[in-house]
Amino acid sequence: MNGRLPESAASLRPLLWLVAAAVFMQMLDTTIVNTALPAMARDLEQSPLRMQAVVVAYALTVAMLIPASGWLSDRLGTRRIFVAAIVLFTLGSLACALSQNLTQLVLARVLQGMGGAMLLPVGRLAVLRAVPRKDFLAAMSFVTVPGLIGPLVGPTLGGWLVEVASWHWIFLINLPLGAIGTLAAMRWMPDLRMPVPRFDLIGYGLLAFGMVAVSLSLDGLTDRDSRRAALVVLLVFGLAGLVAYWLHAARSERPLFPLALFRVHSYSVGLLGNLFSRLGSGGMPFLIPLLLQVGLGHSPMRAGMMMIPMALAGMSSKRIVVPLVQRWGYRRVLVGNTVLVGLAMASFALVRSGQPLWLHIVQFAAFGAVNSLQFTAMNTLVLRDLDNEQASSGNSLLSMVMMLAISMGVAVAGGLLGVFGEHAGAGADTLRAFRWSFVCLGAMTMASAFIFAQVRDMHRVPEAAVKRADPG
Repeated sequence: MNGRLPESAASLRPLLWLVAAAVFMQMLDTTIVNTALPAMARDLEQSPLRMQAVVVAYALTVAMLIPASGWLSDRLGTRRIFVAAIVLFTLGSLACALSQNLTQLVLARVLQGMGGAMLLPVGRLAVLRAVPRKDFLAAMSFVTVPGLIGPLVGPTLGGWLVEVASWHWIFLINLPLGAIGTLAAMRWMPDLRMPVPRFDLIGYGLLAFGMVAVSLSLDGLTDRDSRRAALVVLLVFGLAGLVAYWLHAARSERPLFPLALFRVHSYSVGLLGNLFSRLGSGGMPFLIPLLLQVGLGHSPMRAGMMMIPMALAGMSSKRIVVPLVQRWGYRRVLVGNTVLVGLAMASFALVRSGQPLWLHIVQFAAFGAVNSLQFTAMNTLVLRDLDNEQASSGNSLLSMVMMLAISMGVAVAGGLLGVFGEHAGAGADTLRAFRWSFVCLGAMTMASAFIFAQVRDMHRVPEAAVKRADPG
């Protein structure tokens, strides 16, 4: 897991660098936007507390398209789909930079998300098919390292670009990267295809509609106008769509995600725990930069730099997951750490102006450490007992749930902030809205400990689960 490649995989180095660059570009874009949200809000004449749609649109689009990415790459070829993903991502970035209002920006983020949804899954699939089995773990370690660096660089780079130029440049920097990536993909991405069964279009439609309807209704329920009744109806329709997919998958010969996955105890408990615990933690990267800039008056650059201790601590804590699980077991580690994550999130309610910098660094690092440990332990629990036939669909469903939870988490965080800050002006009133939002998110996260309490007492982390798990 040190990111070094064996000599036998040296001939595939250009492909691995290409996929690593795609992982970095996607993870950078996921984190770079949050620091720039207040500047975007000022320029687009919006409240900074109501900018969650910019994040939700991207994450929800990625979640919606992940299930189709593998089938499309098998059907049309990995090279064609990978190039199309880079082109869509680049065009979406340009459209974001040219946006004149919030609606245009959200639509541009959807276009960007369409490309981002296929970058990581198709790149990982190409590595899986092209790299010899004995070198796969080293190859995946190599391409996922940029996924850890992206969150470290993104917030600081976003804050710096906002200060020295404008928020438009957080998207414009993707243009040269996209042009170089397109040329590189056309040269080094292999054109791999596989015979594929008929795509479960009905199941995909039900699942996608359910995800979109639930997320959009959660995002809009805090608006106090005549749309609230329509949003409640949309929420019900979304839940009905998800139930309809479940019933469809139960009788379909080739469902999008076979229900047999949920007969694996560790998978079903881990996936549900993943979803509910991320509803709280998924909103933190959105709330924290807003707290620092809107609540405490920090500059974008300083707000971005405050995220560095969190990212560094998160990268370090991944190393202790295996020893902890081997000593205490999945159930104790996840139940205990879920409570710690919730408490760490709620501790941001204590942040106020005038506190020493070292205290904030310790607080941010502590949250980053337990949050990263949580993600790694959850992901390996989900994938630990899947056989080779289940691994592909199980990992795709996990990736989809992760992005869906981020979308819903940001929607919930933005909704809480909107409710608590509805009558707030500036200063202490705004800070109070942040405090109650952090307390609520922490409580939601701690509630998911009841799900992890159902995990059987397991003390081994299979290598297969580690190498299948996505970064973060």
